[in-house]
Amino acid sequence: MHIASAAATTAGYAMPQLWRVLTKTGYFLGLSGAIGATVTYATTVRPALRSAHGTAEDASVLRGRSAAFLAWSGVALLAAGYFQLAARVARAGKGMPFGEALAPSAQWDFLRAPAAKGAWIAQGTVYLVQNAVLVVTAAALIALFVPAVRRHTDRIALTALPLALGVTLITAVPTAAPVGLDAWLNLLFDQAHIVSGAVWLGGLALLVALAGTRKQLGDGAGLLWADLWRRFGLVAMVCVGAVTVSGLWLSWRHVGGISQLWTTGYGLALLVKVLLVGGLVVAGAFNQFWLMPRIVRARTADDTASLLHLTLRHFPKVVWGEVVLGVAVLAVMPFISGSARTEAGSPKAVSSGTLFAGGAALTVALVASLYATARVSDALARRRPAAPATA
Repeated sequence: MHIASAAATTAGYAMPQLWRVLTKTGYFLGLSGAIGATVTYATTVRPALRSAHGTAEDASVLRGRSAAFLAWSGVALLAAGYFQLAARVARAGKGMPFGEALAPSAQWDFLRAPAAKGAWIAQGTVYLVQNAVLVVTAAALIALFVPAVRRHTDRIALTALPLALGVTLITAVPTAAPVGLDAWLNLLFDQAHIVSGAVWLGGLALLVALAGTRKQLGDGAGLLWADLWRRFGLVAMVCVGAVTVSGLWLSWRHVGGISQLWTTGYGLALLVKVLLVGGLVVAGAFNQFWLMPRIVRARTADDTASLLHLTLRHFPKVVWGEVVLGVAVLAVMPFISGSARTEAGSPKAVSSGTLFAGGAALTVALVASLYATARVSDALARRRPAAPATA
């Protein structure tokens, strides 16, 4: 990777080892699958299947594919959690070879380590609780491989949703009371960034998997899929807002100036991530301003053939591109380590009233822009296509 090579040449930047790259990327993929799939099923798939759109046969096919995706996301979460725990063991204290950290005995010793001086709880205990919740979450999802359990997909998904969120939220529990407002905001925005990103990417992956059933669906499935894309569009818009706001805060904490984006290893990795996320946003804008209006017009005109073509052929192709970009974002994340401020010798970030006022203004502007996006998309949907010219 050229970016990784460039980052390695910057002073004070430590390139992550290969096992660290693979375990961290895998962990966030596992989180995205579990969190994104359960949230998207609860907010998008389940309501759409319970609506009057589509036939009972179409709903059965999509519910079955959803159950299979949820089950495999449980497998991925379990495997990712194991390797992530090994990575934590390998990096703890004086460290140890990753191969040795894979041993259950080494992991158990890490989880039972006493609390540090001044801490109210041991870090290992926090990870012990987190991994216990992870195993329960994975087990609940994996149970959907059993045909008899699939009859209760709604109940399993809704139960696994808060558990999946707990897998990441538990790691934010501080072992000692954070000092100052900035420390609390760091915890809040870090988790907001992880959860919103996981919902966005995992939701896209679930819908792409569901779109693979198009040959099993009836001619009227376009109406159901129009509802699915509309519902997820709202979820994705909220995720974009949360990722942007939290990302701006986290970037300010670690980057002291624009030039540090290309003069430090941290900055280079962050710059690549920002460009990839920008690609995701552009693809989402294409969906909102080009595809969704056409889907709405086809739905209004009762053009079944066009609706099916747009919702199950054009739209999934764009979403596939978004999934690829999302996976690339996760592959870059392990390289975003340390701090550009530290590498460049910049002072530590300190918040102020002016900063919070500016952040509030940016948040309001972002919410307004997302609202405007939805309104413009609706306006484009209501606009009639131009009549063909006559001789």
